[in-house]
Amino acid sequence: MSDSQVTIKLTSDEALVLSHWLEKLQMTDLGQVVDDPAVWAPIHRIAGTLDKSLPELFASDYDERLEAARQRLRPED
Repeated sequence: MSDSQVTIKLTSDEALVLSHWLEKLQMTDLGQVVDDPAVWAPIHRIAGTLDKSLPELFASDYDERLEAARQRLRPED
């Protein structure tokens, strides 16, 4: 088994939107979505890293920031 690590770089917008989605994912009936218990370790690690890295999560205007990030990430029609 290798101890090498993988680094993933995200923009602030990507990190904010992904963090929100992961939070929603963890609050749902995940047995239907995550069928392999081994997947939980990386999900929790990514979510925890994002939580520590995003001060926006605790901002009073979080919802507005999240929606603005979503808009910037959506492809233009």
